[in-house]
Amino acid sequence: MRELIDKLYSEHSLSREEYLRLITRADAQLSEYLFEKAREVRKAVYGNDVYIRGLIEFTNYCKNDCLYCGIRRSNKNAERYRLTKDDILLCCKEGYELGFRTFVLQGGEDPYFTDERMTDIISAVKTRYPDCALTLSIGEKSHESYQAFFDAGADRYLLRHETADPQHYKKLHPAGLSWQNRINCLYDLKAIGYQVGCGFMVGSPYQTAENLADELIFLKKLSPHMVGIGPFIAHHDTPFSNEKSGTMEMTLFMLGLIRLTLPEVLLPSTTALGTIHPLGREKGIMAGANVVMPNLSPVSVRKKYLLYDNKICTGDESAQCRECMQNRMRSIGYNVVTGRGDHPGAGV
Repeated sequence: MRELIDKLYSEHSLSREEYLRLITRADAQLSEYLFEKAREVRKAVYGNDVYIRGLIEFTNYCKNDCLYCGIRRSNKNAERYRLTKDDILLCCKEGYELGFRTFVLQGGEDPYFTDERMTDIISAVKTRYPDCALTLSIGEKSHESYQAFFDAGADRYLLRHETADPQHYKKLHPAGLSWQNRINCLYDLKAIGYQVGCGFMVGSPYQTAENLADELIFLKKLSPHMVGIGPFIAHHDTPFSNEKSGTMEMTLFMLGLIRLTLPEVLLPSTTALGTIHPLGREKGIMAGANVVMPNLSPVSVRKKYLLYDNKICTGDESAQCRECMQNRMRSIGYNVVTGRGDHPGAGV
């Protein structure tokens, strides 16, 4: 199996069958070899730098009813909230003073935040912090909406595709949502000029090893600037409440494969990884990731933005979050850097 990792290390591509062989035969020894190669590739592009993004979860209202998500429309137990423009700007001010130079506005697909409201917020953030990158993660929109956000100053867009298999997608989402539309959105975003991020859950219900191999083929074809993956973790108020979680081991293995497949990709070590293991985020960095995203949302709302159960970092002040993350990364030999952290091929 090491020869396949060596091939991926040198060619940055494998066939579906080769990816599948690696995924089905992953063990601790093979993983360590993969991570070693992934660190080499990441170091060649980014050195020992880890980019820090300030996450602002500004609304947990959502019109969608995805079967895995804690803020799905049908969850009557969710305590809903929306941040105002002033709330968001206050989060940015606090984050800027702590050294953050990328803000990520993330929320459910909330109809309250019309294009007009979003462009107003985007313009306000970019006017006050022109040296910062602004990332949006607010779901599927029209080409016109994406263009309006881009014209207002948004730099990046995260839209998890969740699965590269249309049939698997149908098992995770209600009938009203379309896999093809989500994929079209990703290509729209690329065409407009965003730095584009996609991603998927590892170990989601009905997912197979073949699905994971397909993910890598899809990522190679799309060539996104960012890929966000994390283990599936069930939420108690969803139809998948009794489904078992994805494993840290396979999530880390997929991080390593993604780093070798897309050497320049911006690859977060996610909060979900830190939720299933106390050192999950550190292990993600050691597997090839190079981005961490501490929470800048007001502490009063953090416990309300629960996509899955037992989410960590719902109580710390932003400054504590920032300091904690810096210390965690230092402990494994990496430096948290405060630049925008653009993709090398983004042409900023």
